[in-house]
Amino acid sequence: MATCPTCRRAPADPKYKPFCSKRCADVDLQRWFAGSYVLPGPADETLPDDDGEG
Repeated sequence: MATCPTCRRAPADPKYKPFCSKRCADVDLQRWFAGSYVLPGPADETLPDDDGEG
């Protein structure tokens, strides 16, 4: 049986799947809001300065 990805102890509850409780689901959501999880993406490119000349 799968364990909770947040606390890694309890089995997942079907009501909060894949988490074991609302608390663990909320902890995971807070981590997303805080920027703890980052999805990889393309590197930022440096844009040329727009000095109005041209």
